[in-house]
Amino acid sequence: MDTDFNSANIKTVGIVGLGLIGGSYAKAYHTYADCRVLGCNRTHAVTEKALAEGVLDGELTEDTLPDCDLVIVTLYPGAIIDYVTENAARFKKDSLVIDAGGLKRNICAGLFPVAKENGFFFIGGHPMAGKHVSGYDYSTGELFRNASMILVPDTDTDPALLTRAEAALAPCQFGKFTVCTPERHDAMIAFTSELAHIVSNAYVKSPTARQHDGFSAGSYRDLTRVAFLNETMWTEIFMENRDCLIFELNSIIHSLEEYRDAMEKKDSEALWQLLHEGKLAKEEIDGFYTN
Repeated sequence: MDTDFNSANIKTVGIVGLGLIGGSYAKAYHTYADCRVLGCNRTHAVTEKALAEGVLDGELTEDTLPDCDLVIVTLYPGAIIDYVTENAARFKKDSLVIDAGGLKRNICAGLFPVAKENGFFFIGGHPMAGKHVSGYDYSTGELFRNASMILVPDTDTDPALLTRAEAALAPCQFGKFTVCTPERHDAMIAFTSELAHIVSNAYVKSPTARQHDGFSAGSYRDLTRVAFLNETMWTEIFMENRDCLIFELNSIIHSLEEYRDAMEKKDSEALWQLLHEGKLAKEEIDGFYTN
């Protein structure tokens, strides 16, 4: 890991936003990389706490931003575009800027040209890691260990830049890097993440939910884990990706109606077939098979 990171020639890392994701990035570089770590947060008390704990070596400001060889921006999607655009002239020439936003079409469309115009490199990034709680206090340098990191480069990106990005992210100990287009990223995230949050959030609205104590086990915990969410952040994400998410919602609503209709008609064979099809789909997707 040290050799890979050294090949990226990263002496100073800047972290914008010190919540769960940004704080975890800062702690990973503080623990596993030989480099200077700078950071900033909208609530300055969080920055002061990270400085006091020694996680940060200094504060990321307009004056120190030009020192950074790598900048990771962990804000809400709209704020990511604003921050990079407003500071475009301050980024170090040939430096690498990676975001951590949950969507990529708007961010990449807005920032690929800004990077080219100002002489730095921008790659969309999305670490597939998190918790059901948020904030710096819950961040950890181990959050990204063995997780997948999605990288979204511009269409004319030199493959060497992706190699450099993977090396620069080595201290985070990602288990896998997935490279895709902004369009594919947003379509897949609508299914793997956004739909799951909506289903979980809707599921706990059942009037029966308040009476579940003593009747629930693993299935309930698995399905409701992400019902506790940051509604401000997820509203922005859902609305920005509503075309992809509406497609997924229509798909699952159609499937749920099929299960309901089979039971209303007392059609056991139809219900068995629906359940069997779902089991086979799970087996095929996950690559395991049962009799």
